[in-house]
Amino acid sequence: MPPTPPTARDDLIDLRSPEFAADPFPVIERVRAAGGSAPALFVDTMEAVLFVEDEDVRTILGDRRFVLDPANVRGEATATRSDVLSSLGIRPDLVTYLTESLLDKDAEDHTRLRKLVSRTFTVRRVNEMRPRVQRITDDLLSRLPDLADADGVVDLMPHFAYPLPIAVICDLVGVPAEERDVWRSWSDRLSGFDPARPDLMNSALGEMVEHIRGMLAARRTEPTDDLLGALVRARDEDGGRLSESELITLVFTLVIAGHETTAHLLGNGVRALLDHPAQWGMLREDPGLLPSAVHEMLRYGGTAVIAKARYAVEDVELRAGLVAAGQRAIAVIGGANRDPSVHADPGRFDITRHHGRPGEAHVGFGHGLHYCLGAALARQEGEVGVGSLIAAHPNLSLVPGREPRPGRVPGTLRMDSLPVRL
Repeated sequence: MPPTPPTARDDLIDLRSPEFAADPFPVIERVRAAGGSAPALFVDTMEAVLFVEDEDVRTILGDRRFVLDPANVRGEATATRSDVLSSLGIRPDLVTYLTESLLDKDAEDHTRLRKLVSRTFTVRRVNEMRPRVQRITDDLLSRLPDLADADGVVDLMPHFAYPLPIAVICDLVGVPAEERDVWRSWSDRLSGFDPARPDLMNSALGEMVEHIRGMLAARRTEPTDDLLGALVRARDEDGGRLSESELITLVFTLVIAGHETTAHLLGNGVRALLDHPAQWGMLREDPGLLPSAVHEMLRYGGTAVIAKARYAVEDVELRAGLVAAGQRAIAVIGGANRDPSVHADPGRFDITRHHGRPGEAHVGFGHGLHYCLGAALARQEGEVGVGSLIAAHPNLSLVPGREPRPGRVPGTLRMDSLPVRL
């Protein structure tokens, strides 16, 4: 059934608004002060309920009573994801590639896909990437002075924060270096989806699908040792349990999710350090604080502000209120990560906060079944990237009069530019 747009109401928080995209935290704190939950319009224009407290966020993300696919809610006449995407103008032949992602599967389907990727996306493979991550980082840093203007100012987003993670994930997956720019273009069009211009999403997704088909055909003709080659072997040797469309979706999910969030972890993290010069100096003097610093970057300014909407399969009583069966709930990651009951003085950026503490107090990588598969790689890139930047340019600073420009992608915290003086 097609989705029914919600009735106009003054009490709905519009998660698509430029104000929320630029700075979501005032809205989050108003919701917290009002009891921890509030009705909202999600990015697909449908209504949901926000939850901002750490306890509720972890329940929504980790409890099997919440599912991503509304088709898994029995007895509820809920619009399917395909219905919603079709109503937004996505071509019918492309909808399947946006509904079969590892990020959108529940229970057994998610476990099935995750096992196939985990078989190849191993801790050992990630650890073996570290020298390559360091070489890519060093190469990018060596080019920064030549890219700076006459005043020594360079924009870190296009020249460092984006190129580092896309080079790393493309190396890991097996995307040739000469194709990285076109993947970045596809990613920009997909992440910046404008409901008024579905043609941009359709063209990007259509081009990407055909490109991946060609990559898969090449791996079957000439097997490789990269992640893509391993996935092809896993698919072909698995008795058909992984469909071709699922394999294609896995590939573009890994590439796009593998660089978008890390690029903005780097951008947001460097911005936070430069906004707090004492913290920058502390990290410059003691690189051993890098692991703790990366965790604080994730807590204080992680890319994902909200998680994908979940549906309650039955009535669930949360701390901030009841979620009725079939109702959509949105876990606000940015709210949990600034919950004062978990994080003392949560608005303070403190790179020593996580030092010596086991595990993760934040939910920057999610929680439960959908905990980020690439968390170890993202932490590694954050440590290598930020540590090397500080070592190479210890006096890096923001530029008075040239403010970083925030991004405008709903549900994320990101910057389109980060001008700095070397």
